[in-house]
Amino acid sequence: MLRTLPRSPFVDAAYKAYVGLFLIYLAVPLVVVAVFAFNDSLFPALPWKGFTLDWFIGTTEPRIGLLHDRNILRGIGNSVLVALATTAVSILVGTTTAFLFERHDFPFKSFAYLMMLAPLVIPGVILGISILAFSSTVANALDDRFGWEVAALRPGLLLVVLGQFSFIATIATLVIAARLRKFDRALEEAAFDLGATPAAAFLTVTLPYLAPAVIGAGLVAFLISFENFNTTLMLVGSDPPLTITMFDRMKQGSTPVLNAVSLFLMVGSGLIGLISVMVQRDRGEGRAG
Repeated sequence: MLRTLPRSPFVDAAYKAYVGLFLIYLAVPLVVVAVFAFNDSLFPALPWKGFTLDWFIGTTEPRIGLLHDRNILRGIGNSVLVALATTAVSILVGTTTAFLFERHDFPFKSFAYLMMLAPLVIPGVILGISILAFSSTVANALDDRFGWEVAALRPGLLLVVLGQFSFIATIATLVIAARLRKFDRALEEAAFDLGATPAAAFLTVTLPYLAPAVIGAGLVAFLISFENFNTTLMLVGSDPPLTITMFDRMKQGSTPVLNAVSLFLMVGSGLIGLISVMVQRDRGEGRAG
């Protein structure tokens, strides 16, 4: 309705200027970070001293590039490992939880739903500290009472996965539940009438319908996990993921190699987003055909 209301040329111009300034505000920092990844200088700042690829492929100090920096490569590997594990568990739990809230009624359902949403409104630092305090208390109690040293309850990658899972699973649940809510259950009933078992109906009817949401939730979960910092910082051990590696490097003094890493993250995130759009479009065209 608002678009049909008459507007003066001044309002139109002001609106376009606002949108343009907002997009510039978002884009300029990213462009600056990307440009200085190619600056032939030991510092990511002006003046511009020429173009170089040293911060990507350099092999000698002090210009060890992204592809030869062992700490950064190790951090990328740890982040990929954590993101894959978090995504897999979050999608599994998110799918089952979506069915639980959309298909079943049980006592205190509304309260349970609010508890599921709680990790989204709790600051990441507080969430990480709470998980660390709880796991350390349990680990200390087991050690004192039984002499068991449970390494999984100490700071490390497994605890990072559990910490990220605590809120990423909620995001996956919301995405999958939104699509499940639109599903026509008559399709499942038709499959049952044709002799399909509940498992067969789920695999051949329901799951293909949910596939776009599951894939989208998985891509979102992977990106959020890979780039998470606040919760990870509280739970990390001796094998830091990439975000923690970059934070430690910043404390020692920034170099353009961090700009190269940031450009890598921007390109990677863009490609994953593009893949998500292409998958959604292809599935949409397939249903239309």
